[in-house]
Amino acid sequence: MMNSPVETLFGILDETSTLLQEELNCTYLEAVAETGENLFQEEILQDELSELTKKRLSKKYAELNLDETADEDIRKAFQFAILKGMKENVQPNHQMTPDSLGMFISYLVNRFTEGMDTFKVLDPAIGTGNLLTTVLNHLTGKETESVGVEIDEVLIKLAYVGANLQKHPLQLFNQDSLEPLMIDPVDLVLSDLPIGYYPNDVRAKDYELQAEEGHSYAHHLFIEQSLKHTKEGGYLFFIVPNNLFESPFASQLQNFLNETANIQGFLQLPLSLFKNKQAAKSILILQKKGDGVEAPKEILLAQLPSLSNQRALQDILGKIDGWLTDNKR
Repeated sequence: MMNSPVETLFGILDETSTLLQEELNCTYLEAVAETGENLFQEEILQDELSELTKKRLSKKYAELNLDETADEDIRKAFQFAILKGMKENVQPNHQMTPDSLGMFISYLVNRFTEGMDTFKVLDPAIGTGNLLTTVLNHLTGKETESVGVEIDEVLIKLAYVGANLQKHPLQLFNQDSLEPLMIDPVDLVLSDLPIGYYPNDVRAKDYELQAEEGHSYAHHLFIEQSLKHTKEGGYLFFIVPNNLFESPFASQLQNFLNETANIQGFLQLPLSLFKNKQAAKSILILQKKGDGVEAPKEILLAQLPSLSNQRALQDILGKIDGWLTDNKR
């Protein structure tokens, strides 16, 4: 039985990454980035490798024709390699947005941006770039320019290599996203927000959503930073904790959003996507206020079924379509 394109590409990524990991004495994740860069540049860039290893790598790379491989197949194979690396070298900031969730957000972005042929998108916590490239691979008839920010050097290298292999133009900034960003306003923001406390209290003082005492919530500051870099009328799609509006700082966040944005929707994700109820998340959809920007007649609220339950999912999509017809300006 023949392997699928995803299985074939993953097998080569895995084998060549393992070779590089052993000879470069680096982590598997770092080796995935190195082998991805070799594939993109169509040459072996690591001069310190033995001639035998270079020959073995060249032989494996020659088995691929990325020009004839679908971008989505490349993303999935690259994702599988990254997931393997994350299991081997677990770190709290090394997480990936589930594939089914990325697909659902792609649907939402397509629906909310109907009529927009070109736009600029920002992910202020891009990680490995999986969420952003999932959405980019499923946008229909749109020309995009993308920007990502990530403080982790390994993750941003993976985002860079993955975007190159999928041929997505992507501008990347390796920095703390809550420091000043040299980014022009964008039309769209999407992000699986980092959850927890932001340790830099001095920097947090520059934000309206700083905590009066102790550390501020990083995800609140990310929302404020994102709105600051969004054009009037631009949309923002965030993956947030279910209890976003029930936390100790919820009233402060609610007041801030009342001044700066219209809440379009709050969609609770199925618990089956998460390890436990405490880790459950939702999709928060905002539109930045501005001249001529009207609030929806009602906020789109829904509890999403399992994303593998096609009948129940179609019912929810029908509800969302109806809401968009009634409310989207």
